[in-house]
Formats: sequence, C-alpha cells, structure tokens
Amino acid sequence: MDFINARIVTCEDRDYECGYLSVGDGIITAIGEMTDYQPDGSEVIDLQGKSIYPGFIDAHTHLGMWEDGIGFEGEDGNEKSDPITPQLRAIDAVNSFDRCFSEAAAAGVTAVVTGPGSANAICGQAACIKTATDRIDDIIVKAPVAMKMALGENPKTVYSERDEGPFTRMATAAIIREQLFLAKRYADDIAEA
Repeated sequence: MDFINARIVTCEDRDYECGYLSVGDGIITAIGEMTDYQPDGSEVIDLQGKSIYPGFIDAHTHLGMWEDGIGFEGEDGNEKSDPITPQLRAIDAVNSFDRCFSEAAAAGVTAVVTGPGSANAICGQAACIKTATDRIDDIIVKAPVAMKMALGENPKTVYSERDEGPFTRMATAAIIREQLFLAKRYADDIAEA
C-alpha cells in the first residue's frame, strides 16, 4: 500500500513536505519525495493536505491496569498492602484485551509504558508494551522498563487513612532512600562473592 502526496514527519534526519510512504506486510518499505515515487501496482491512497507521523509512545500510563467499564474486578493498578512493593510487575496485572488498547491504537499511540499507580512509596515495575491487542506475552517491548516510585500525596493518603506510615513526604523519601541503600549493599555483596 502506498500513501502519496503527504507531509511526512519522520523524527529522523529529514521530513518530506510532499512525499510518499510504502507499506508491505505491516512495515514501512520505502519513503521519499513524490518526485522519486515509482508506482508498483500497490493500492494507492492520496493524502493531499494531510500529514503522516510516527506512532506515538505514551511514557506514563496505567493502560490495561484499570480496565474500561469493568469496575472493581478490573482495578489492578494499586496494591495497598505495603508501601514497599518493588516485586510487583505491571505485566502480571495488564488485561491486554481491554478496549483501551484499541482506542489508544486508533488515536495513533503504538506503544505505552504502563505501570502501577502511586499508592506506595515504591510501587512496582513498569513495562513498555505495544497497543496491538494480543496476549501480553506477545506485546511486550521491554519488561521491566522502570521502577515506579511516588513522593506525592498518594502514599501519605493511602497509609494515613489506615493509621500506618508514611505520614509525610519526609518519611516517604526515607523509605525510598533506605531501600535503595539496601539494594546497593546487596549488589555490592554479590559483586564481592
């Protein structure tokens, strides 16, 4: 399939004010100026006056962790049992068949970083996944891609309601600092062994 006469933004070395983009088997096979376009019998879509952009990547979402329209059964973003939960993995909570994936893809979002909510000081492991609706194992780009931590009001709110700490940002920061120190010491011990 060839898309012609479009403004093409590549996010690379150059853009094309009036260009073509050819796609075959779901991948881009050619891109260039319209003056260089050679039709090969493929289906042609004229995008005169329109633009083509690379797929967007949303770097902070909870896609698939708070499912659209399901209610409590689909709310898997915050584990409120402990303010320190680095072992939690987003890929264990994501429902990759939730309609939010097809909605994101339709809006041009091709990948997201999805992860736990901000209830805990150390919330868990985020993952980069594609928005193609498929089994979670088939859409993972990288997991884990980040460790989510929260210093704001969420840990204070969640745990103060239960009369547990942390009650302040100072305490939240201290919890994170202590866990990072322990992780470094653990890594040093392994390196020395």
